[in-house]
Amino acid sequence: MSAAILIDITRCIGCEECVLACKEENNLGPDRLRPGQEAVDGLSATRFSGILRYPDDHFIRQQCRHCLEPACVSACLVGAMQKTPEGPVIYDSDLCMGCRYCLLACPYGIPRYQWDEAAPLVRKCTLCYSRITEGREPACVEACPEEALLFGERDQLLVEAHNRIAENPGTYVDHVYGETEVGGTSVLYLADMSLGFLGWSENLGDGDMPHLTWASLKKVPWVAGGMGTLMGGIYWVIHRRMKLAARAADPGRGTGSVAGVRPPDELPRPSRTTPASGGESGGQKGGANHE
Repeated sequence: MSAAILIDITRCIGCEECVLACKEENNLGPDRLRPGQEAVDGLSATRFSGILRYPDDHFIRQQCRHCLEPACVSACLVGAMQKTPEGPVIYDSDLCMGCRYCLLACPYGIPRYQWDEAAPLVRKCTLCYSRITEGREPACVEACPEEALLFGERDQLLVEAHNRIAENPGTYVDHVYGETEVGGTSVLYLADMSLGFLGWSENLGDGDMPHLTWASLKKVPWVAGGMGTLMGGIYWVIHRRMKLAARAADPGRGTGSVAGVRPPDELPRPSRTTPASGGESGGQKGGANHE
């Protein structure tokens, strides 16, 4: 099963029941949006989804897209971000090392970081993965009173989306957002206006993101190894030059002597004295005694 959500913004009334249900399901507590963040996308470490309000009664839900080929997963060095067979992209806080590469890799700028916590974690929507594995709908879908959110198999939702476009000419933009962008997503949008401001930009293309991040990440070992070799070479050159400079200042070092102390072969040697004649007489005396 490849689960997905279809969001029809023409049916959204901006009640935010879905947002409240999400917060309750994930025990997120009160909002702690950073200054100006609510005006950007309404997301934070304590708010996995938000409703953006636009003129002419347009209410647009913002959340993780759960890409089919997630850039955040490919950018994570320790496997803390994982794409499940069921569809959701989930996060394992026990594996996370806090590098925040996933924040940079996401083409939609979704993941958030707990900047205010002593032990911060990455936070984002998980598409209620635990509920899906239990055979239930995500909390946001269950809470929507207008059926603006529809949960099901991705292929079936795409059929439903295209049928709505065909049956209601002039109502929708002739495009299902998320069908092909960045390789496709598990959160799909139907809209009567362009959603380029949500990151659904034509510049993203239809290709998946991981092949772009992998092109950079696979060079990391070579770059790290090259930098280590380079720094080792620089250290050797500097150390060698310092050693030669020290020898020039104190020639004695070149022979292994201590500065200011002459080598042993240059020290005065004690003269060898021949024993006094008394020695001979002593010998003679001894010989006489022997006799």
